[in-house]
Amino acid sequence: MEEKFVVLENRKLAKDIFEMKLSGNTKALKAPGQFINIKLEGFFLRRPISVCDWDEKSITIVYKVVGEGTRFMSELEKGAQLNILSGLGNGFDVKKCGGSPVLVGGGVGIPPMYGLAKVLVNAGKKPQVVMGFNSAEDVFYEKEFKALGIEPVIMTVDGSFGKKGLVTDGMKGLSCDYVCACGPEPMLKAVSELACDGQFSFEARMACGFGACMGCSCETKYGYKRICKDGPVLFKEEIKW
Repeated sequence: MEEKFVVLENRKLAKDIFEMKLSGNTKALKAPGQFINIKLEGFFLRRPISVCDWDEKSITIVYKVVGEGTRFMSELEKGAQLNILSGLGNGFDVKKCGGSPVLVGGGVGIPPMYGLAKVLVNAGKKPQVVMGFNSAEDVFYEKEFKALGIEPVIMTVDGSFGKKGLVTDGMKGLSCDYVCACGPEPMLKAVSELACDGQFSFEARMACGFGACMGCSCETKYGYKRICKDGPVLFKEEIKW
């Protein structure tokens, strides 16, 4: 669904990490883990960004400045209007997550984990959360998870915040009967090896964002799927690493 959204707030959370809140029609959003595709003035391709949270009137996204497009986004002020394709992708199937799933996020893979955690908590479930960062200057959303009643396990590669190590180290000691994860593919593969079952959200370069161009196709055990349309969430049983 193509809609006009207005920037309500655009603030820095951590090193190169920004949170943007947008007002607009959110009816197309049906599940945590879906994403939006943002058109930026002066840039040819839209920017796909995972939805962190949403309600009836607004969307919250968290993004990292990695190039000129996201740098342009970070400089947008309150009142700026954006053309957005909303409600893209399949999102996580909450009904299959069980009562106490482990949610694992690495870097900008953490925002959709927050949205999923919020839905699970509201459904009476008790998710466990493991968050991975490079260092203390990269850490964000600790307070937000705590506000949901979740004490996240925070891992940093250099040990400058939380515990030293990778998210897989943070998973040790937790019951990993069901895992939901989002982050870089090497991280997802390592997490998958520790999980009995689960859902994994993949990142991919996208042109259209809704399955028309086939540019983000990936091979699964059941044939090729489009990350933007058939994903970004894939089930452990179908992933071909």
